[in-house]
Amino acid sequence: MNAICQAIAEATGKSTEFISASALGGGCINDAKRLVSSSGPFFIKLNQPSFLDAFQVESLALKEMGDTRTICVPQPVCNGIADGRAFLVLEFIEMGSPQTGSQTKAGQQLAAMHRNTGKAFGWHCNNTIGATPQHNPFTENWAEFYRRHRLGFQFDLAARGGQSFHGADKLLKRMEDYFEGYNPEPSLLHGDLWSGNIGYGRQGQPVIFDPATYYGDRETDLAFTEMFGGFGPEFYRVYDETWPRNSGFKMRKKLYNLYHYLNHHNLFGGGYSGTAQAIINDLLRH
Repeated sequence: MNAICQAIAEATGKSTEFISASALGGGCINDAKRLVSSSGPFFIKLNQPSFLDAFQVESLALKEMGDTRTICVPQPVCNGIADGRAFLVLEFIEMGSPQTGSQTKAGQQLAAMHRNTGKAFGWHCNNTIGATPQHNPFTENWAEFYRRHRLGFQFDLAARGGQSFHGADKLLKRMEDYFEGYNPEPSLLHGDLWSGNIGYGRQGQPVIFDPATYYGDRETDLAFTEMFGGFGPEFYRVYDETWPRNSGFKMRKKLYNLYHYLNHHNLFGGGYSGTAQAIINDLLRH
């Protein structure tokens, strides 16, 4: 921790002396700690040295979302290697509980962030979704991007692990069918927006973190918010008042959450493959 404090001092220009560190729960990939120093508290992520690239990319994503000045994200401070471990230092935001109006703010602010659009789908570097690589080459056509770099990649990953999905090839060939009359803009996305990656500050303000950022259809963020719950009707009502969803969302959210079910299968196994197959079967009936 002394080496991390030195890195913080170099990044901020403020003398930073180590006082204490305590473990924080909630993550399944990194070790998380609250570091208390002479220049204030910081949120620390620790992992093997090979994770340094992921931490550097996470810093870029947080900065890009933060620069929109729409929804709160923890600001990155520095990253590096200390005592044989990769580290990422973030602003420490004291969390509280949702308050009256918190879901309203979350819906408004997420829609405002999605209004920040790029020239193509993808991102300037690859990143990860959980611990799975996520490839983001800039692509003009959204259906092609989603076919090759989202679903196709996950199907290939599953096949290398011995799992095949009936109808996968047919679904990929039919990708354009699900976007008839719908031309999404390449919106700046969180990319991994489930209830575990949003919190609320002491004043009830929404805070999003642990991104898998790229430019894509904003419906992908909204679809994943429904997969595990945690977002109330006020969130969706206000989002739609700010930027209404297209009428085809009800069907496409299955297509978008298929990506996450496949990723969960590839990461954790369990019953996710059965759910993924059921979604494929349902999509192919349309």
